[in-house]
Amino acid sequence: MAKVYAMIADGSEEVECLAVVDVLRRSGIETVLVSIEKDRRVVSSHQIPIEADMTIAETDFSDADVIFLPGGLPGSERLSACEPLIKALERQRDAGKRISAICAAPGVVLGRHGFLEGKTATCFPGFEKDFKGATYTNQQGVVTDGIYTTGKGLGVALDLGLEIVKQLVGEEVAEDTRKKIQYC
Repeated sequence: MAKVYAMIADGSEEVECLAVVDVLRRSGIETVLVSIEKDRRVVSSHQIPIEADMTIAETDFSDADVIFLPGGLPGSERLSACEPLIKALERQRDAGKRISAICAAPGVVLGRHGFLEGKTATCFPGFEKDFKGATYTNQQGVVTDGIYTTGKGLGVALDLGLEIVKQLVGEEVAEDTRKKIQYC
């Protein structure tokens, strides 16, 4: 079974995170919500408390098919400053496994740390300034280039979730989930 670790921090954008988690779980993909904070409880960018499944100290990500990063501020900054997460992303990249991010996170996390070098990606407009050696596009809501899938922001969170489903378990499952949630 495919497995996704969805990261969350104090200040993460809750809908970007939870919409993707919801789509993945509806599609039968094991999806674990991981707090980078000291405990499982985080408070989102819009002051909504969320209880994660585990903390970052409770996993090594070795069984991850995808590590997903939501946007939001200051959540993206907190993810970017989280050394264990950056190390996990490096291991994920080096193993040729997928990484996904949306909104501010493609720039603030992946771009700043050089993960997107030589790739085409998207993000919330303005955060492309952090892309190191990457090509920014605003022509698509969701962009996949190699192992990286990036999204512009909240408005494409369902699209991003469905793209990850397609990558992990196929177009048929993604289409079935799209129909079940009445997404046009």
